Amino acid sequence: MNRTQIGSRFRDFLSGKSINQPLVWLWGAVPSFAVENAGYPVAAAYNDPQKSFDAQIETITQFGDDGIPRMAVGGASDVTWAFGGEIKWPVGEYDMAPIATRHPVNCEAEAETLSVPEDITAAGPLPLYLDFARRCHKNNLPVFPFITSPIEGARSLCGPELLMRWMIKQPDLVHRLLRLATDYSVAVVRLFAATFPPEDMLTYLAAPTASNQMLSPRFFETFVLPYQKELHEKILETGIRHIYCHICGEHNQNLPLWRQIPMGNPGVVSFGHEVAIETAVKFFGRDCIIAGNIEPAVIHVGRPDEVYRLCMDALVRGSRSPRGYILMPGCGIPPGVPAENLLMLKKAVADFMNN
Repeated sequence: MNRTQIGSRFRDFLSGKSINQPLVWLWGAVPSFAVENAGYPVAAAYNDPQKSFDAQIETITQFGDDGIPRMAVGGASDVTWAFGGEIKWPVGEYDMAPIATRHPVNCEAEAETLSVPEDITAAGPLPLYLDFARRCHKNNLPVFPFITSPIEGARSLCGPELLMRWMIKQPDLVHRLLRLATDYSVAVVRLFAATFPPEDMLTYLAAPTASNQMLSPRFFETFVLPYQKELHEKILETGIRHIYCHICGEHNQNLPLWRQIPMGNPGVVSFGHEVAIETAVKFFGRDCIIAGNIEPAVIHVGRPDEVYRLCMDALVRGSRSPRGYILMPGCGIPPGVPAENLLMLKKAVADFMNN
């Protein structure tokens, strides 16, 4: 792939061109594989915009990936950092992303007094995000900022254990944290839309804490739906036309509620192996490009032929998606994934198109 071609197929896909040929995102929305592939420490994916950008450009070109460069501080750790908490960068062999070492909220009093940072441009990772976005814009690539979903923001403010406990015992505190997280993410979106052309931008979000492994549909409807819907609506109000949302984990019971949340025209929704491709098409195929759902564990430790079989099955099902299909891992992959396993995604698409 020529560097000048990066992003061109994805732009065409969003505009409705060439949707009969699936795209391939080899490492999804987690750039640690690309960074390690280029010889940098994994932490550079999250705290060094220059190395992260250069590594992704190099690896996209090398592997012929259809994705575009993106940067995030792992999960929702950006909100932990932005609100005054502390995070730890990945350093060990099995570390994939930063983790929170101290949350901004550890008791009810801290939840009641917390406020959105006054200067969003200087909050936590925002200087890194803006630096990375400038590199994309300068190279005529779409700007692809990470925006934290409200439930992930609330989780990163107080930690998952406290959040789940308060949902039952102190729901008003949870709503306050959700309000803060939503307002913060809206402010971030507006900053990006005021800094870069919104028509050449898409945002990406994820919501693993909203999965049925964590929340029932009733709790989803109470604590997730109104804030997620508000955030997506305000993203689209800025002139951004496309939202990429990774609906992470077991969400089958929540899908009727997710369908109420606008994703843009078209949106992009990706899923893990817990949600069947045909189910994703049923709920979102009319308005969204469907992406996923190859199990990361198989890509990591399985045999190439196992990865290939999963990909061919997904392509058969994904080819029925009216707005197009992107073959990709069902979640983030470790940086040490065997390259031959990742290349099975490319081989499967080539063989599928030739049959």
